[in-house]
Amino acid sequence: MPKKFYTEKDIEELVSNGIKSLQINDQIQLTEMAYEKANRLGLRLLTDGPDNPPSAPVRPYLSGGGTVSPAPRADSAPEAATQPGPSPLAERIRAAVIARLGNQIDAALLDRIIQRVLASTGMK
Repeated sequence: MPKKFYTEKDIEELVSNGIKSLQINDQIQLTEMAYEKANRLGLRLLTDGPDNPPSAPVRPYLSGGGTVSPAPRADSAPEAATQPGPSPLAERIRAAVIARLGNQIDAALLDRIIQRVLASTGMK
């Protein structure tokens, strides 16, 4: 079955016809302008997942489920001596982010992001 896309005009028409809600799923999508128009006109958007606007990025590393525990530091884990530590560049980046954001960011997530970026750029 093909996807159905609703535009701003479609939302206006639904509301003018007395429709109060619209079920959103994988087959029914809204444009960004339609999403904003629905919110302005009070049309309830029903969805099984989170209520994200169409332009919201998908962040699978944030939705891994469960709680994220802080990454063990090399000076706190006895087995860390046998594992290779983070590169000097990764440590500099980590220190700069922590200096800027403080405790606002999860250490494990930060380490994972740094490693992904360094790997994707070919740096270590």
